[in-house]
Amino acid sequence: MSELAALQSAAFGVPADRHLEVTRTMPGPDGTRMPHSLLSEIAAYGRFPRLGSPYCRKSAKESVVSSAWTPIVRRLGRELGRPVRILKVMGLRSDEGPDRRKRAAFRTVQANGARIVDEWLPVKDWSATTVKEWHTDAPVPYSWTYDSVPGAGDWLGNSRCSCALCGFASRRDLLLSVSRRPRLADLYAEVERVRGDSFRADWRITDLIRHAEQCGAPDPGVVCPDDEPDFTVLRDQVRAALKKEPRKKPELARRGGRALCDGCTIHS
Repeated sequence: MSELAALQSAAFGVPADRHLEVTRTMPGPDGTRMPHSLLSEIAAYGRFPRLGSPYCRKSAKESVVSSAWTPIVRRLGRELGRPVRILKVMGLRSDEGPDRRKRAAFRTVQANGARIVDEWLPVKDWSATTVKEWHTDAPVPYSWTYDSVPGAGDWLGNSRCSCALCGFASRRDLLLSVSRRPRLADLYAEVERVRGDSFRADWRITDLIRHAEQCGAPDPGVVCPDDEPDFTVLRDQVRAALKKEPRKKPELARRGGRALCDGCTIHS
């Protein structure tokens, strides 16, 4: 995603020296900082995010970006002698859910003596069809995950681009993601098994994996091997967290769940 953001910024004329990449970090074994992932947080917390408690949205997204503004605000505040104005632009759309439908297209989300942050949702009322039509000759690329394979332009991949395995995604998107990133899915299943909490209140990740293998899933087009050092770091972080007591007791979902397709007997 950082590569995609850089390409989009360049297309809009933002100089490369103004591109900032931010990520959550934690102390590494040698004292240096290393990335801290959402799955590591889930393993440490003991529960997966749920509707009504979507802690992933704030801690892993907005708060990380907001913290990156602090040094900029301090520097510009001294130069300007007034609160720094920040325009926060996001691609949220009303069609994506009731919470986003209620969100104002423009609002002030923070105002104090150091900064004034306005939030703007320029495509809030766009339909998915409008977005696809705009991208026909748009100056910016979109994520390859929306296509069956990178560059296909067929929009037959994920319907939404979020975390690779998002607990708020549709069934089709999850089955596609399980097929595209099988090693990551297995790591989610390991967290689910050790902590006892299910990936979703209605589906366990183990059921999704079994369904993809036995009952079928969308053609992944691309299967990510996840054999790079970053994945090894993630796996080690997750397993280290699982060796400790969770911060919260898991809240087990309904054990039976619901069928993933008509006539599916996977849960029996």
